[in-house]
Amino acid sequence: MPAERLTVDTAGRQVIDITDRVLEFAGDLNGDGLLSVFVPHATAGLALLETGAGSEGDLVEAIERLLPRDGRYRHRHGSEGHGADHLLPAFVSASLVLPVVDGDVVLGTWQRVVIVDTNRENNARSVLLSFVAG
Repeated sequence: MPAERLTVDTAGRQVIDITDRVLEFAGDLNGDGLLSVFVPHATAGLALLETGAGSEGDLVEAIERLLPRDGRYRHRHGSEGHGADHLLPAFVSASLVLPVVDGDVVLGTWQRVVIVDTNRENNARSVLLSFVAG
């Protein structure tokens, strides 16, 4: 099974577009199958999102409303509100599975693959890409 591990620096950003890197990995594949994108972290997730039109900020604001960064969490190590970071993957999945047809990743017109990372205590994120031929 073809696989590749990416390292992504998320410093200063909460929504990071990795679509080009996903497409680059898929560009070396032939045929049809499923491309798995997985972020093996307890405080980050992946999403399909339109970027460049303000959706990134809207997503961050929605997460902040849903998971406020304050002292309410039982998970208390790290900075105040860090417990919210550990709840993020329950709402923003740690994985995506994308179809590949004739060697091309099938995405909608405006869909981009993004890492969602509200945790400011860890800025180096791994992303595992793997492909299962159909």
